[in-house]
Amino acid sequence: MDKNLSKNLLGMVNKRTGKNITENSIKKIASGVTADTLKNEDELRQLIKQVSKMANVPVSEETVKEIVAAVRKSGMNINNLEGLMKMMLPK
Repeated sequence: MDKNLSKNLLGMVNKRTGKNITENSIKKIASGVTADTLKNEDELRQLIKQVSKMANVPVSEETVKEIVAAVRKSGMNINNLEGLMKMMLPK
């Protein structure tokens, strides 16, 4: 991920959540994400819960199901993390 995208993504996360999430905390989670993570429902659910916990933003089971369905339907891949984050964050 290029540095400008990384900073833009971090800014978007902090703005939308009202939290101060560090670049290192996002990198820690992102380091464990692979293309298979987005294809495996259990791993995707775990990723959603990790991000939710990090941002201290509760995500209902219904929202988790919607995110999983949207990721599967869109065929989203690991190279489009910005799109995934936009989908996951409240407006």
